Amino acid sequence: MAAVCGVPGGCWGAAAGTEQEELVPPSFRMPNSNAKLRRSPRSGQEAGRRELVSRSLQSAEHCLEDQDYGTAYAHYLLVLNLAPELKTSVKETFQFTLFKWAEELDSLARIQDLFNCYEQALELYPNDEVICNSMGEHLFRMGFRDEAAGYFHKAVKLNPDFADAKENFYRVANWLVERWHFIMLNDAKRNLTYLKAIENAVCSGCKSVLDIGTGTGILSMFAKKAGASSVYACELSKTMYELACDVVAANNMEREIKLLHLKSLDIEIPKHIPERVSLVVTETVDAGLFGEGIVESLIHAWEHLLLQPKAKNQDVSTEDHGRVIPASATIFGMAVECKEIRRHHRVETQEVAGVHLPNSVQFFSPTYAFAGSEETVEPYTTEKLSRIPGGYIPLTEPFQVMTVDFNNLQELKSLADRKPWKLNQTVTEGGMLDAVVVWFVLQLDDEHALSTSPSEETCWEQAVYPVQGLSDYSVKAGDTVVMEVCCQDCYLKIQKISFSTSECGMDCSDGDDTLSLGNEAELCNALAGLQTTSKQDGKGQVCVLESTEIALLNNAPYHRCFKAAMAKVLSSLNPSKDLQSMDVDGHGSGGNLQEGQSKSSVDVVPDPLYILDVSEGFSILPIIAGKLGPVKAYSSIEKEQHQAVLNIISEANHFPKETLEFWLSHLEDENVVLQRPKSDKLWSIIILDVIETSGLIQQEVMEKAAISRCLLHSGGKIFPQYVLVYGMLVESQSLLLESAVQGTEPTLGFNIAPFINQFKVPVRVYLDLSTLPCVPLSKPAELLRLDLMNPLLNSSSREVKVQICKSGQVTAIPFWYHIHLDEEHSLNTSDEFSHWKQAAVVLDKPIQVQVGDELVLDVQHHKSNISITVKQ
Repeated sequence: MAAVCGVPGGCWGAAAGTEQEELVPPSFRMPNSNAKLRRSPRSGQEAGRRELVSRSLQSAEHCLEDQDYGTAYAHYLLVLNLAPELKTSVKETFQFTLFKWAEELDSLARIQDLFNCYEQALELYPNDEVICNSMGEHLFRMGFRDEAAGYFHKAVKLNPDFADAKENFYRVANWLVERWHFIMLNDAKRNLTYLKAIENAVCSGCKSVLDIGTGTGILSMFAKKAGASSVYACELSKTMYELACDVVAANNMEREIKLLHLKSLDIEIPKHIPERVSLVVTETVDAGLFGEGIVESLIHAWEHLLLQPKAKNQDVSTEDHGRVIPASATIFGMAVECKEIRRHHRVETQEVAGVHLPNSVQFFSPTYAFAGSEETVEPYTTEKLSRIPGGYIPLTEPFQVMTVDFNNLQELKSLADRKPWKLNQTVTEGGMLDAVVVWFVLQLDDEHALSTSPSEETCWEQAVYPVQGLSDYSVKAGDTVVMEVCCQDCYLKIQKISFSTSECGMDCSDGDDTLSLGNEAELCNALAGLQTTSKQDGKGQVCVLESTEIALLNNAPYHRCFKAAMAKVLSSLNPSKDLQSMDVDGHGSGGNLQEGQSKSSVDVVPDPLYILDVSEGFSILPIIAGKLGPVKAYSSIEKEQHQAVLNIISEANHFPKETLEFWLSHLEDENVVLQRPKSDKLWSIIILDVIETSGLIQQEVMEKAAISRCLLHSGGKIFPQYVLVYGMLVESQSLLLESAVQGTEPTLGFNIAPFINQFKVPVRVYLDLSTLPCVPLSKPAELLRLDLMNPLLNSSSREVKVQICKSGQVTAIPFWYHIHLDEEHSLNTSDEFSHWKQAAVVLDKPIQVQVGDELVLDVQHHKSNISITVKQ
């Protein structure tokens, strides 16, 4: 998000410890001083109004000079309500006052007052893109992403050249119109299959249709085209509802399809629709089938909105009975080995760059289902297995998990009440048990079906249930994979995944099942093991990390690189014998601070060097730094659970308690993270997050770097010191299909593309270049340099000439980063160990090129946004 705080300086504020007087720029006062009211013969009341406006303007100016923004804002509200003719002349000053007052309200957690101020401001300036954008930024920070995206979109529509709003809109467009809409609308096979099933139903007598979760309205239009007499459609998302209205109108069906901005559970007869319908069509299914609430919505539909179902073998007209498309589904599963899934859900190492991770800490990803947990967490992640880096190996044959009949009310009702059941599957190929993957076959009717199998060419991803919490994951042919299946909280859950060996029937299950072992000897051994662990490493601690945080912990080159670069800086700042003799790989004679002090004949403890890690998420870099010499390392980790785990790791590595501290507990204002460690101290190293795991540049990174440079003592460094952006030209049909609807052909002649493509974004994120279906048309080229230590080397725009090495159509420009901690140590965000994904700019129109051609790329960097266009 660009300047996501919505106020000058952003949430990082100014560098504490620097003298900075906040003065109102003269340009903000001039409109008030020069503003003149038109004089005309009026009564004494008019003269009084002019006098009140004049005094209020003067009072507002004085309040701004005193930085009393709340009172100044109140005066401007009075002025603008009494004298609307002054709107233009005081506009900039009013905006400045609003943003400063909003900043204060935000810091005081007066959220309702903040939003009230913006509502008042938008009543006065309803078409002001700057205020709309700022309102969106505040909403985004509060977690109201859908609402924020709406304000960003409005700001862009008001001023298409407003860079801040465009960047903000692109960042949150996924919450307005999720990216799978484009992929599914481009899936002609899926669209045609639904059309044929709907045509069959309408031809057999289903004349009244309700489309639940209509999205763009395509299934409703299929029903109307098939000849349905009455078509209703409901959509909960305000953005998608408005989009569907535009699409239906553009296809001349606005009088024939009634659109409802409602959740289907809130539809009432006759309030919203006149009578029960004979057909419900829906595709409210996710990769795990039930995650979009299809079961709940169909139970409600059968009870309140649909005609009664046709009894089996009953020979009566379909028109008098209800039915659902899809009619049923069969869910399949398969156990797999997959390195990519493993490294995102299991910490695979006991040592990270010399830091020991004790057994008493158990790391899990959010998909792990804890016994007794009442929290509703999506129990699976999703992957397109055909494109997962490194591929996967099936360990079992595909097996049927369950079936569900969407035309059977009693079966739907029994799903949630059904007790968990066990499934056993024989291992056919030895390997590491990393996950159970799930897909389904959606039976639309007796003739038409859609499969989401990984072996099919489909727009769908598969649901992935990572295996976690086992003592061993290695299985052999003949072993049995055991799992528990249930349907709870609108999700299909596959949990307690374990296996028993073929040799002696030993059960390798998770810790929750250990105490349920039947064998007394095994129980004693398990208890003894628990006691040993307890004595050795202290009380056990569960730590739930995001999958990207686990992948980061598993990224050994990342931590080795940081360790070497930090050691180099610390050695230059404190060239003691201990630091110089130290081997940064942990094999030298130095070891760590404590050993160095014990060997020293001098009792004087050196002043520590201060290190601040403000990278986002769970980071052990402060502990790695603590092993490099006399340092005081500060972590910006916020979650108490994560802080507790870092303390356990510190103790396991024999750190003095004062070596590691949590920076946010030292701050009076958590919005101003970058400030001096102490009033008379400066930092030796500041670690910033520069690249998001999505493949984009972090928000306000150059602003943070500017503040950080003021807080370093001589010889101190920002990590990374600079970043090089690399890119190449490719031809990729996949990126086109995932970014925009390609005309009317995939949507079977319906005009949808111009409307949904308003919400396309020029950059695709979370890509894996190693498996992206594409043809490289050029070699990688350096596009841009972002220097955090030396801003004079930066340029906001650059032209890059790229030579074409293969003929084809340029459709996209993937890009990635070389992150240089210094001249010797760098990280490549596209390598196989990287926890970062990559991104790509997708061109509006493909460009035909021949070998030997030369294209000129115009590369622009604005805040955290990179734009790349081809100059022709």
